[in-house]
Amino acid sequence: MDQYVITSPDKESTVVTDHGELVGYSHFGEELIHQKGDRGWRNSDTEMFPVIGPTSANDFKVITSRGYALQDQHGLLREMDYKVIEVKDDEITFEKVYKKGTHLKNSKYPDKSSIETVFWPYDFTFRKKLKITDHSLDIRFEIEAEEGMPYMLGYHPAFRLSGQNTECIEYGKDQIRLQDVLDVGSVAYQVKDTDYIRLVKQEGQSLDLRTKGFGNFMLWTEVPNMICIEPITSYPYTGKKELGKELFTHAKKGETAYFEVIIKPIKA
Repeated sequence: MDQYVITSPDKESTVVTDHGELVGYSHFGEELIHQKGDRGWRNSDTEMFPVIGPTSANDFKVITSRGYALQDQHGLLREMDYKVIEVKDDEITFEKVYKKGTHLKNSKYPDKSSIETVFWPYDFTFRKKLKITDHSLDIRFEIEAEEGMPYMLGYHPAFRLSGQNTECIEYGKDQIRLQDVLDVGSVAYQVKDTDYIRLVKQEGQSLDLRTKGFGNFMLWTEVPNMICIEPITSYPYTGKKELGKELFTHAKKGETAYFEVIIKPIKA
């Protein structure tokens, strides 16, 4: 069984996953997640790890203390299959385990990339836990890796919009129009130094996103019917050929790194 459904205690909210992908989150009858097959993006969510952003400018090479690794856009985690670890009525846990040096088929090859396989020179275990409550969806990520492993982490969910170009993003005292994100195009809109952001809709439920461990966001869409609001550890579109050392976090010996995203619908 590849598709799982978890439900909030009050039965008013439902989450649907497919092979570990969040393909549905409905709250009081309203679907909040961009649906696969709709215009804009072929997915509903994904994780960007161990790198975020493009690598083609440096011939897909990422330099590490163990030499170079081959990585395509947003890393190799997306090329792995999740294993279900635990399922409860309101919670589900997935896991991916990578062995250093393993070459994985690059799904972008040959249409969108010139490299057939990707690899990373470190072992790691990556877990994704989803817990639904009456009021929110809590998504937690856990990373266990070899000491010193460099990594960037980003979560890439897509949210459904009206298609009327009336939505905006608020954080602090600042406001970003949906049109501002559309104008940026393929390079995502940067939102620095915040762990909170709000998607404001004129129709339906708005959304609060609160995070722990990330510290930044980027926004991306090329159509008015969806937007990706992406918590990230660092913003990769710096204009440099290589992903700089300052963009990476490093795993600590014997420690599990925790990251969290809480998505809370705000009823109209």
